[in-house]
Amino acid sequence: MRHNKAGRRLGRTTSHRIAMFRNMVTSFLTHERIVTTDAKAKELRPIAEKLITLGKQGDLHSVRQAASYIRDKKTVTKLFSVIAPRYRERAGGYTRIVKLGIRPGDTAQLSVIELVEEQLPQKRTGKGEKTKVTVQVEAKEKAEAAEPVAEVSAEQKDESVKEA
Repeated sequence: MRHNKAGRRLGRTTSHRIAMFRNMVTSFLTHERIVTTDAKAKELRPIAEKLITLGKQGDLHSVRQAASYIRDKKTVTKLFSVIAPRYRERAGGYTRIVKLGIRPGDTAQLSVIELVEEQLPQKRTGKGEKTKVTVQVEAKEKAEAAEPVAEVSAEQKDESVKEA
């Protein structure tokens, strides 16, 4: 029994699995999206996100840690100069997995793992609601705008009644 043993073995030896994920993360960071099986994509995601976080730190120690895993100088350079600055303000969640369907040959679930490209929306306070101060200010502005109009219309009514 494999109690408390995290991670999928994927039918490979440990050395084969480590080499496969090194190759996959190198291809992923080079091309910024790859098509693979669902299980491999789910295992690749934490590795890729940790490397992007290392890229955001940007110091020499982080470069050496990333280079010890990736082992392709061009990809390491791209990680630190192109990919990491793109996610400077993002707190995590740099990747997305989209399921494609079933591969005809062996009926494996295929997925695309790709880097998230859209910009983060501006943070709002609360659960999308306005703050109390904003609501109070808007209410005062509406009341001030409505009062003079209401007085003018009441005076016009009085004048129109007197003339008739």
